Amino acid sequence: MPFFTSSAPAPAALDLAPGAPLLSLRDVEKSYPVGGSTHYVLRRISLDVKAGDFLTIMGPSGAGKSTLLAILGLLDHDWRGGFTFAGQPIHALPPKARTSFGRRHVGFVFQQYHLLDDLTVAENLDVPLEYRGVPKSERQALVADALDRFGIVGKKDLFPRQLSGGQQQLVGIARAVIARPALLLADEPTGNLHSGQAREIMGLFQELNRQGTTIVQVTHSEENARAGSRIVTLKDGWMTEGAEG
Repeated sequence: MPFFTSSAPAPAALDLAPGAPLLSLRDVEKSYPVGGSTHYVLRRISLDVKAGDFLTIMGPSGAGKSTLLAILGLLDHDWRGGFTFAGQPIHALPPKARTSFGRRHVGFVFQQYHLLDDLTVAENLDVPLEYRGVPKSERQALVADALDRFGIVGKKDLFPRQLSGGQQQLVGIARAVIARPALLLADEPTGNLHSGQAREIMGLFQELNRQGTTIVQVTHSEENARAGSRIVTLKDGWMTEGAEG
């Protein structure tokens, strides 16, 4: 069953020229001072991500993977270089405009789930729709549809603490894609799950990707990386194409 139906909100309009990448980074760097020197987290990162890609970012701990994901998701504004998102020059926008753009076009899946503890499953799914200004009557229908399509109707009135890790991550993915983002970012999405749950989550990502969702994931798992279509590796802040080794 498709995850997106005609009743789902259309993705926010993006002016993407034919053949142009959805994301384009040019010589992006991030650093901070340490004593009298400069510590670089990212060095001269140049990367294109096409619409419909499923990209995996790999590398050792401390390589800059999560930092790069935060930049792609417009959460981190303290960097230098060129970054365009569907032709929009992100580097030229002030932080508030970047945040607003990210809310409209980016969905996140986190290792720690980041569900709101005081909201039920259904209420958690409603949050990104409310951010986008979807009318309440439409939000209720969209939440009901997502609950059905992700197989969590029976959990709709439960709170996150009443769910298993796998169930919480399923809710996290449903919340991330319910508003039809142009880009889905996932930071170690199966890091807290056992192997069976991890395979189910990656299968879900593959299905979402087949239906047109552009995905960028950070992972240490080679098995998870194989679920995607392309791998880049970060080491000491530098990027290379392909898996390490």
